[in-house]
Amino acid sequence: MSKIRILIADDHEVVRCGLRTLLADSDVEVTAEVSTGEAAVRYALENNLDVVLLDIRMPNGDGLTALGRIKLDKPELPILMLSTFDNPTYIARAVALGASGYVLKGCTRDHLIQSIRSAAAGESAWTRDELRRVTGALATPRLTADIEVPLTQRESEVLRQLAYGLTNKEIAQALHISYETVKEHVQHILRKIGVSDRTQAAVWAVRKELV
Repeated sequence: MSKIRILIADDHEVVRCGLRTLLADSDVEVTAEVSTGEAAVRYALENNLDVVLLDIRMPNGDGLTALGRIKLDKPELPILMLSTFDNPTYIARAVALGASGYVLKGCTRDHLIQSIRSAAAGESAWTRDELRRVTGALATPRLTADIEVPLTQRESEVLRQLAYGLTNKEIAQALHISYETVKEHVQHILRKIGVSDRTQAAVWAVRKELV
């Protein structure tokens, strides 16, 4: 039986080594390791792979940005997102951008290998629970994506950060504004684009190609 060739993209050497060790005696072969989103895109586009395992938070182009870029050129290449964060916004963006699944770093070896096998076989490695949590967000009326929404420049910046999965506190730090101001902006954004939560707003931002 031929091996499943995968690329591991994670900025922590400990994680890459751990994954390599976990997969050592399986039908999964780690053909390369990279530590940035940019390197992941470059390697995935230049080499033949069966699956890409992409960390979400990395320097030089996060994993979700890399996912979108790889899918543009290689829509058929299965990509699994890897994260420490069980973050519904990340999950929604990963679904919207065409990832094959979302694996938490705390998962078991069996779950990891099974997810890689499912992805390599062209099947979905999403759990029912993950999809149920974001179905509401993905079902937001597609029509709204075609309507011009008059967001201020600051609101657009806040929405972009929100769609990257940042919390209000992190957005406040990133944009050098107060936590209260961020909260106010988020409420305005949700009202203007007609959605009820941050996850739906993130999916809307993906569809509008703001992220």
